[in-house]
Amino acid sequence: MEVDFANYKNISYTKAGKFEETRFEKIHNVIFETSNEASILVAQEMASLIRERELLNKPCVLGLATGSSPIKVYEELVRMHKEENLSFANVVTFNLDEYYPMDKSNIQSYYYFMHEHLFNHVDILPENINIPDGKISTEDLYQYCIDYELKIKDIGGLDFQLLGIGRTGHIGFNEPGSHLNSGTRIITLDHLTRVDAAPSFLGIDNVPRKAITMGIGTVLSAKRIVLLAWGINKSGIIKETIEGQISANVPATYLQKHENTTFILDKEASAELTRVKTPWLVTSCVWTENLKLKAVVWLSQLLEKPFLKLTDKDYNDNGMSGLLTEEGSAYDMNIKMFNKLQHTITGWPGGKPNADDSKRPERAFPAKKRIIIFSPHPDDDVISMGGTFDRLVEQGHDVHVAYQTSGNIAVSDEEALKFAEIARNLEPTSLNVNGIINFLKNKKDNDLMDSLDVRKLKGAIRKSESLAATRYLGLKDKNVHFLNLPFYETGTIKKGNLTENDIQIMKDIIDEIKPHQIYAAGDLADPHGTHKICLDALFIAIEQLKTNDYMNDCWVWLYRGAWHEWESYEIEMAVPMSPDQILKKRHAIFYHQSQKDGVMFQGGDSREFWVRAEDRNRLTAKKYNDLGLADYAAIEAFKRYHF
Repeated sequence: MEVDFANYKNISYTKAGKFEETRFEKIHNVIFETSNEASILVAQEMASLIRERELLNKPCVLGLATGSSPIKVYEELVRMHKEENLSFANVVTFNLDEYYPMDKSNIQSYYYFMHEHLFNHVDILPENINIPDGKISTEDLYQYCIDYELKIKDIGGLDFQLLGIGRTGHIGFNEPGSHLNSGTRIITLDHLTRVDAAPSFLGIDNVPRKAITMGIGTVLSAKRIVLLAWGINKSGIIKETIEGQISANVPATYLQKHENTTFILDKEASAELTRVKTPWLVTSCVWTENLKLKAVVWLSQLLEKPFLKLTDKDYNDNGMSGLLTEEGSAYDMNIKMFNKLQHTITGWPGGKPNADDSKRPERAFPAKKRIIIFSPHPDDDVISMGGTFDRLVEQGHDVHVAYQTSGNIAVSDEEALKFAEIARNLEPTSLNVNGIINFLKNKKDNDLMDSLDVRKLKGAIRKSESLAATRYLGLKDKNVHFLNLPFYETGTIKKGNLTENDIQIMKDIIDEIKPHQIYAAGDLADPHGTHKICLDALFIAIEQLKTNDYMNDCWVWLYRGAWHEWESYEIEMAVPMSPDQILKKRHAIFYHQSQKDGVMFQGGDSREFWVRAEDRNRLTAKKYNDLGLADYAAIEAFKRYHF
């Protein structure tokens, strides 16, 4: 089946398997600026296929995926149904997988997910929806899986298969070790897969250990396959899948055998591909200043040499002779890049008063700046930029912290119960406290929605911890703002969409303070996570406010969260920390006690957040030192956002 990519902007689609512009890539892939843009265009391709099959009076058989990656695709399909008369009456769907055991009424079931995001909003016939049954008895399971396969074959096979990809390289729930010819079956989930699912289940202990999944052979039988991957945390497995050898250890590499597969990536997910990370190894480059720094940092790290020791031969031997042609010599190039990186370092993140700021990352004037530190959760500020926070306060700036969400979802039931029981001891007759205690003690494992009173208590815990930390850093309570953006307050892991109410709250705080500096979390590892939504809210607010005079004097600096750091070549302001400041930052993080021990959203890293932060800051300092710059104990890093 030929696929019309005419709707894809600036894409020249060549038949998969004969497209490669480099010797590295073995799967056709298209890179987009944002996951939203990519998702809309994938939805358009699916809609075109549905309409084409409708004109032929034939069913359109779709293989569908769950998880965060396809959410926007489904939103766009729903929009087209409601606004463009896209009918699903001829559509037959087969979902990839389902947890086992799992009741379809459980909000973590893929049955619930698909109806919530797609089926409840379109005119698909219920009898045309096929999702593995997570409650099928173990006695009937073997035959059930065979019947699922036969049903796909009987209708003519899958016309289109939508996929995501896990960090183990799994597609569907085909974990490492899955066979090329595998069919629908029960499988034991990899630990990393369960870790990634843990936030949705409020902890890894609640994640099922098994699942029913279509097999690799089932997926490869589809006439057309599109795989979606968003975010920096997928970049490593994407490189391995597209450029690596076919291996059962990375099941997604089997897609190299399919002749009509396309990977749809955002910029972050594509970051490790050779043509993106090191384009000079692939083709002739237009050497922008940013690309020059990226290339020299890469060369220095590859050869384990500081900038100033790189030679002409080093450049020529590693595909960078064109860069030397422009710059004249390695000596000139090395000095230029050394100075560029050196000028990112400052102990004055708010600008150094009465100093020449031409070679500093921040302005000297005004000497005392109004500053907003936006923190998506009530601890991102101290985890990600606690040392810089401390510097800004010590250096006399008018610092404000704005906690964008209450963070109540991340407080465990056990922690909330402890505080509720303390409150009951102080006020035994309180009906609210008794109700909270009864709710928490009787809460069922699959009941993931907290009552309003429980959410208020959990939010109050996070608020009190935040105030303790900001007081420790010398900030007055009146400079601490709790925005409680409404999109977060759903009572479940799944957040709502941004509304005008969210944006107005952001605009109000900016308009009230009229900042010279804004700090915000730019960690986009999860494009559907709270950090991403909070950053979107900020960018929309800035766009609507940027015509105001005070915004001409406002600079926005992005920090990253507990999982990732800016690469050395991306950093535009590096704030060193002394050993004493490292300890002070650690103590500030400790005030967030509910997030310290047994944290609910640990991710794939078992270290506590304060350990992650210190290790990351020390690693950034080491990278600077390895490149030939000064040896600092730790460095916090920032990248400027231009609007």
